[in-house]
Amino acid sequence: MRRLYFLMPDTATTHGLVEELLLSHVEEHHIHVVAKEGTPMEELPEANVMQKSDFVPAIEKGLTLGAATGLMCGLVAMALPATGLIIGGGAVLFITAAGAGVGGLMSSMVGVGLPNSRLERFDKQIQAGEVLVLVDVKRSRVHETEALVKKHHPEADIQGTEPLTPPFP
Repeated sequence: MRRLYFLMPDTATTHGLVEELLLSHVEEHHIHVVAKEGTPMEELPEANVMQKSDFVPAIEKGLTLGAATGLMCGLVAMALPATGLIIGGGAVLFITAAGAGVGGLMSSMVGVGLPNSRLERFDKQIQAGEVLVLVDVKRSRVHETEALVKKHHPEADIQGTEPLTPPFP
């Protein structure tokens, strides 16, 4: 999947774009709209916490760092003379999993409170009243979707494409 970014001048043209996307068989849960706070969104598919916050990158980092920390703690516990090899591999595995869980939980709580770092480049335009539309499509449909937008909505400012990171690979 790829995420496409389109800046639209207002919500009226955004409605038209969303309708065109739905008619071209882009599912509604793959369309996310971000606008200035207080903008009436009416029936537009508004972006949720997963798109507006740094939840996904934060949880990925937390899981990784927590697992690494848990693994190191488990290996240190195995090396201590009091416990030695009695702890064994099962305990090391358990401590690693516990570290990943705690790291993921803690970092996700922080990430939910942070704005999405990928959307920072659009802050000025959004605060000026433009509307950002995020569209997730299969890689094979990227050019088709961009062509559709250019054809029916020349006022749309196509801001690029990036790979969509799955929340939990």
